[in-house]
Amino acid sequence: MIKAVVMGFSRKRTGRDGKARYTAYYLDIRGQERSAGTFSNKKDASDAWKDAEARVRAGRQGDPGRGRQTFQAYVQDKWLPHHLLEPGVRSNYAGQISKHLIPFFGPMKMRDILPEHVRQWVTYMKAKDASARTIQYCKGSILNAIFTTALDDEVVTIHPSRGVKTPAVPDKPRQIITAAQFSLLYQALPDADAQLLVETAIESGMRWGELTEVRAGDLDFTTRILTVSRAVVELSQHDHPDGQRFLVKDYPKDKEYRRFKLSQQITAKIHAHVAASSLGPDDLLFAYQAPAQPRSMSRSTDACPPPGMTEPNENGRSYRHGTLTAYNAARCRCEHCRGAYAAYRATRRAGGKDEPRTPRARDTDGHIPADWFRHQVWYPARTTAQLGKVRIHDLRHAHASWLLAGGADLQVVKERLGHASIATTEKYLHSLPTADETALDALTRIRTPATARPA
Repeated sequence: MIKAVVMGFSRKRTGRDGKARYTAYYLDIRGQERSAGTFSNKKDASDAWKDAEARVRAGRQGDPGRGRQTFQAYVQDKWLPHHLLEPGVRSNYAGQISKHLIPFFGPMKMRDILPEHVRQWVTYMKAKDASARTIQYCKGSILNAIFTTALDDEVVTIHPSRGVKTPAVPDKPRQIITAAQFSLLYQALPDADAQLLVETAIESGMRWGELTEVRAGDLDFTTRILTVSRAVVELSQHDHPDGQRFLVKDYPKDKEYRRFKLSQQITAKIHAHVAASSLGPDDLLFAYQAPAQPRSMSRSTDACPPPGMTEPNENGRSYRHGTLTAYNAARCRCEHCRGAYAAYRATRRAGGKDEPRTPRARDTDGHIPADWFRHQVWYPARTTAQLGKVRIHDLRHAHASWLLAGGADLQVVKERLGHASIATTEKYLHSLPTADETALDALTRIRTPATARPA
């Protein structure tokens, strides 16, 4: 018995002007009748439904036409929208794909991409001065995942990125902040709320998204046990399902709740903070507070202006550096000209002639924006404490290192930090600057008797 093949067709109708019109119809992949448009002649309508049918066939497994779609069309229209990813990871993938993969692979047909092209892409990335870590991430995490899915869906017949080598990423030793350095940082923080947040971070080892989502009810003040059951991620409004900026996930990283005890002293400080702020069980423990005063823009004017004049402006005139005319007429923004303008504005405000601008508040639902905290709180305190490029996340590293250096059990530290593998926790062993002192002491004890004997 021969099964009839259902094909597309066109249907004639009469338009309002009395002329004949032809509407093209085809069956989609679910067998539903769809319109491919209305045309003035039957030939154009037939071409339209045939093109639509070809696109449907390209969407079926086993059809060689599936490989004719471009990398850009496959990734942006099919892979990225439907690949299961965490919201924050999806946003990051989209940025990396747009910046590093589409410019090279975008117009290429999926079936034409071979391992040699992936190797060419690695060379292309190196020529762009992309870091080894960026190349490894784009190839190992993103490109591999794209072609694994494409191979499963029979879009490609080979996995072109599998086995392609990328530049080695050096495993740099961790720079762990010491207790003395943390004390300097703590004293440099601007207020008690910032100090409590940073101290809780190093006492708990929580990630930023976990720390800034902790609610007052998550801490049992009797047992001092904190439950980490949620995390917040900050997204662009385009990536957020409701067009907002913060998305609360009902699970932390690795999708496992964890419970651990806090020290008595930090629990007491948190309890006092909750009482003073009248926080309810569902209120954020650490919330964004809009600045009440604008940041001071004053600059030091102690340094003498450099000799000479500014570059000529559009009228061909030059002005001496460090003057208001240089700032306004020559639009010079050197340190001296900006300092002169800042001093002028400060003098006017002191005399009541200018109202200070209302500081810009961040668009937030109460969660603390990470970039705001870095620039307004962390970086100034870090500079004052002379700590170099210590990150907020490094407090989590310090927590793990301090616990292990103090003799805590490796498995306990793993569970406390929520590591998926104990190998991750082991990286914090002997990471403090004093870690080698025991070995040096042993070496000294062995060598001293030998060197002390007369020759």
